[in-house]
Amino acid sequence: MSRLLFLLPAALLACSQSSPETSRPPLPDGPPAIPVESAGNAGPAAQTPTGSGLLETFEAGSKGAYSTADETLTTGAWHFEDALIGSADEDHKNGQHAARLRNQGKLRMNFDAPAGVRSIRISAAAYGNDPASTWELWGSVDGGRSFRRIGQPVRTQGPRLAVNTFSGGTTNRLRLEIRKTGGSGRLNIDDVQLETTGGSVAAGNSNAGPAPTPSSSAGQGTSLPPATTRKATAVVTSRDDNMALGNPSGATSSPDNLTNYLLVKPQFSIGYNANRGIPTWVSWHLNRAWMGSAPRQDDFRPDPALPRGFYAVTPRSYSGSGFDKGHNCPSADRTTELDDNSATFLMTNMIPQAPNNNQRTWSSLEEWGRTQVSRGQEIYVIMGSYGKGGTGAKGFTTTLDGGRVTVPARVWKVLVILPEGSDDLNRVATQARIVALDTPNDNSVSADWSQYRVSVDAIENATGLDLLSKLPVEVQARLEAQVDQGPTR
Repeated sequence: MSRLLFLLPAALLACSQSSPETSRPPLPDGPPAIPVESAGNAGPAAQTPTGSGLLETFEAGSKGAYSTADETLTTGAWHFEDALIGSADEDHKNGQHAARLRNQGKLRMNFDAPAGVRSIRISAAAYGNDPASTWELWGSVDGGRSFRRIGQPVRTQGPRLAVNTFSGGTTNRLRLEIRKTGGSGRLNIDDVQLETTGGSVAAGNSNAGPAPTPSSSAGQGTSLPPATTRKATAVVTSRDDNMALGNPSGATSSPDNLTNYLLVKPQFSIGYNANRGIPTWVSWHLNRAWMGSAPRQDDFRPDPALPRGFYAVTPRSYSGSGFDKGHNCPSADRTTELDDNSATFLMTNMIPQAPNNNQRTWSSLEEWGRTQVSRGQEIYVIMGSYGKGGTGAKGFTTTLDGGRVTVPARVWKVLVILPEGSDDLNRVATQARIVALDTPNDNSVSADWSQYRVSVDAIENATGLDLLSKLPVEVQARLEAQVDQGPTR
């Protein structure tokens, strides 16, 4: 994992917003957010405070397709992914143009704003009458090599442009990336404004050239620390792509794909089978950036990100079954923020798991993994299940909730363990320890997880998945045939 050196007189935090169109969960600590009025289409001059101005209005752009490309705007070159510059009547904008994002679209500056940014304002609205979207603001202080999330995710709905303010600051040069992370609708972004400590508009360096490929991808991130009254220096371990090893089943985000639906969340990624009511696999990354002191939330609930027409499994689906609501991505692997921990209690992250399998075998393995992280390792984890029928506290069962939730016969996990560092995929061939397990979903399972070690090939043969598909073929062939014999204490 790459490391970043942040010098922060005050951390950047997402604002609250007086309009109901844009909202986010309240921050657990930190200073009050800057109050912001909802902006209509009165134009940028009507909403720009004295002493500051707009960094980018998108008026100079003409990119009319969603294909990935760079576009030269007034401030410099911006990188567009699944995004364009819209000028239709349905684009909500100040002036003639606004950016429009769909799916997991991104907008990224290919240049750095000058040091001393103290606040950022971004106008957002739903495109046309589309449903709500969730988006995040990310920042880089190392020239785009790695990014961290600024503040909290923002939910935008409705056709009025609403101004979202991120307050605080950084003494370093800063470049931004806006990421659409949720919702089926399209999102308009307009009037991205940076204010410096001197009260002036932050002008970009258009000669900076394209940004390097970031080391983190959409859906992962660390909010910057709470604001402080003194300058602080911190070395921060970044978060990497939760699906860096690949998409094991080739899952897609098409709502027609009931048996192989892709859910990408900041905390983990899921290949979900709605016909079974459980995930086929869940993939996540674990290092010290994900481990903190946030308490366990225990807020089991249906996943609101599932498309209409998918049966929404609830905690009641497991009631009285003799099976635990077994996490794939564990609660204790996501303790930096309350939102991160809460996400692990979505029912799309659960399987009906025999209590002893969950509370003894897998709990012991998970604790062992976190111990490795505390010793300077990082881990890419893929977990899943297959088959039908397990033995819980009340005996053998094949399904729950009237057949809507399948009880798997086997539960498996693959851990790719590396020393903390950067350029992870290229290091796997020579530095990784691969631990793969396949256990029966049975209450008589042994607490000693090490006796269930198998090869990755064996799991792939049983499931039909391609678990390490991002690695070179020759590396896969060598590593996937091995059965780990390393120490387990």
